[in-house]
Amino acid sequence: MIVLDSSFIIAFHNSRDTHHPAASKTMKRLLKGEWGSALLPEYVFLEVVTVLAARRDLATAIRVGSILLNSRDVELVPCSDLFGETFAVFQTQAQGPVLSFADSAIVALARRRSTRFVATFDKGFARVDDLTVVP
Repeated sequence: MIVLDSSFIIAFHNSRDTHHPAASKTMKRLLKGEWGSALLPEYVFLEVVTVLAARRDLATAIRVGSILLNSRDVELVPCSDLFGETFAVFQTQAQGPVLSFADSAIVALARRRSTRFVATFDKGFARVDDLTVVP
């Protein structure tokens, strides 16, 4: 399993993004099943559609949101049940660049589902010992 972060999804769907080529290569590997199923925390979905609506347009945000919701390769994970674990990660993180609450949900979900892989371009995840950042 691999947990998807908004930076990865946005880079893949935005050809103008600096990380688009790397995101495209990683997406091919993901679709081939290299990490098994992809997990999409609800909070990350919210970030993706919000950022795409602001940086691109509403139509792009809706198109990408629909792709994510209808994908056989992506499991949307509600975050209500993860809230306590997410806040625990958020409040106990080490000094340095602070992970957002949504990023803390990614850490909590990865730990709960016993996966160490996160598709992201966010350098803050490199500080989390039990995670491996992809690409």
